[in-house]
Amino acid sequence: MTTMTENAARYREFKMPDVGEGLTEAEILKWYVQPGDTVTDGQVVCEVETAKAAVELPIPYDGVVQKLHFEEGVTVDVGTAIITVDVAPGSGPAPLAEAPSAAEPAALAEPAEEEAPKGRQPVLVGYGVSEASTKRRPRKGISVPEQAPAEALRAVQTELNGQAPASARPLAKPPVRKLAKDLGIDLATVVPTGPDGIVTREDVHAAAAPAVETAPVSRETTPAPAAAVQASDARETRIPVKGVRKATAQAMIGSAFTAPHVTEFVTVDVTRTMKLVEQLKSDKDMAGLRVNPLLLIAKALLVAIKRNPDVNASWDEANQEIVLKHYVNLGIAAATPRGLIVPNIKDAHAKTLPQLAESLGELVSTAREGKTSPAAMSGGTVTITNVGVFGVDTGTPILNPGESAILAVGAIKLQPWVHKGKVKPRQVTTLALSFDHRLVDGELGSKVLADVAAVLEQPKRLITWG
Repeated sequence: MTTMTENAARYREFKMPDVGEGLTEAEILKWYVQPGDTVTDGQVVCEVETAKAAVELPIPYDGVVQKLHFEEGVTVDVGTAIITVDVAPGSGPAPLAEAPSAAEPAALAEPAEEEAPKGRQPVLVGYGVSEASTKRRPRKGISVPEQAPAEALRAVQTELNGQAPASARPLAKPPVRKLAKDLGIDLATVVPTGPDGIVTREDVHAAAAPAVETAPVSRETTPAPAAAVQASDARETRIPVKGVRKATAQAMIGSAFTAPHVTEFVTVDVTRTMKLVEQLKSDKDMAGLRVNPLLLIAKALLVAIKRNPDVNASWDEANQEIVLKHYVNLGIAAATPRGLIVPNIKDAHAKTLPQLAESLGELVSTAREGKTSPAAMSGGTVTITNVGVFGVDTGTPILNPGESAILAVGAIKLQPWVHKGKVKPRQVTTLALSFDHRLVDGELGSKVLADVAAVLEQPKRLITWG
């Protein structure tokens, strides 16, 4: 007879971890596995989107997937079981129904080394929320099947006997299953040609070929679902606010109505800086690195912070203290398909120009690929936002929560400028510095902005001041 303890040890529930700092929920974007698939320790099983970024989750043990608890598109609280894995598939049949559910004590599902706080379940990082709950929203897609105990038994018998009953789930690797799903092909209808009856990619493509030929007839005779069609005269489109965009909105509201913002502006001739950019592009020490005006603007801001260290601080409301930072984690605002994110370069103050260029290049490429980690967006102290790339002159940026200042850089344009007593065409830009007036008074803020402008006007100050 199988005991509850034996069953709990065999079936492991992987819970939604806290993949960021204090995040409470995440949306399941995509499953990479299905029930019946074999997984190994460290294998990515799904992609989730938190309030900060999209993150791939690896499973922490070997086994066979028994159950996916939620469909794609469902928002799940941290600490809630999302997948069940049979970690001993060859030890004989065991009723999956006896496996502990998310509502049962965590000690039955997985022994804990320390006692969890009352009403809360241990997760991979810290402790989760007090009760498992989900927030569902309508979403098109294929629902995730749940394996009944009888199906679980048949699956185990199939594995032990090496023979599959007629109703057994077709054998296929995860990439092949995804291909079939994308093409709308039922794997049960595909004739397998791979070893041991495994469905291959070629089998799926072969099954899809007739469907492609008959697709035009199907479109003529079968109307598309109403939910998939948008009227051409629609006057409004509603977009769900979630993930990064939701977090950004909440952060901006909190910042705008918590920190008293002050913004100052300065217009500066950056012709010499632009010439230095061109020279650095051909410098052998900068070979292979991304060299652009933003690099020197970032270095100019770091020099200004070094000369005015009190600007690099944060406000501790709980303890009524000003926290001076002796390091600079330089944030760079980046627009991505998922919304605005602000990853930061850790200890930017200690980096040489080539090191800073390398870090900037990695930050930008990672953000564009959507691979920025939550850790990369935590702990920033000051930020730069380059609105000039959109062709605008400047703006009044809102502080990133917890930071003291943010520098907006406008477009660099050729303009008439008085230079050495004569009006000449010069490359000019406008800088805007917003700062928290609780931390930074007008004098300090003005000195910081003036120093940035002075370095960009005379980049040799990177040496004399740096």
